[in-house]
Amino acid sequence: MTTLSITLVLILMTGLISYQAFSNHEMRQKLMFHPYTIRQKGEYFRFITHGFVHANWQHLLINMFVFWQFGTIVEYYFNSIYGNTAGPIVFVCFYLSGFVLSAIPAYFQHQNNPAYAAVGASGSTSAMLMVYVFFGPWEWFVFPPLPAIILAIGYLWYSSYMDKRSTDNIAHDAHFWGASWGALFIIFSTLAFKPVFFNYFLQELLAGPSNPF
Repeated sequence: MTTLSITLVLILMTGLISYQAFSNHEMRQKLMFHPYTIRQKGEYFRFITHGFVHANWQHLLINMFVFWQFGTIVEYYFNSIYGNTAGPIVFVCFYLSGFVLSAIPAYFQHQNNPAYAAVGASGSTSAMLMVYVFFGPWEWFVFPPLPAIILAIGYLWYSSYMDKRSTDNIAHDAHFWGASWGALFIIFSTLAFKPVFFNYFLQELLAGPSNPF
């Protein structure tokens, strides 16, 4: 019997919760990442729940498309590293930890700012992207037409640059820290549990880019 992937289950959960929060203002306010309320009331669950709520349909669909695109591949790799029993557990923990760790810098920066709030799974989807890059550093993306490792470096630089500019309402800091967490996690976890995968990454990286045509 075919079972649903963990990635698809998380996407369905996120879609359902986000959909309900679109029309339920009280629910949205309760689940969103609000550092001021976390500090005042100790509502630390918001570090995780904000990743299941999105601003609108466009925000939800973009994040879930990225998660589906990379999450299914990362889920397969985690099963290969940790086994079919532990792999799904590690995958879920990694996904949820992306929400938390990508939000910690914003918490310390805005814990005294009642006007700041954030929603969305961008931190975790960015982490998934970096794990994908680890296993295929020179895989070419269709858009933009760049090797994965170059795109990853550019993504980190762009996220850091835009976060410092603060000219829009996008949580670029979550993108940066989520991606950084993904890179650190996969490097140190493979070194600790499956060095053969880290050696594979080094071999692929040193091999250089292939011809995309």
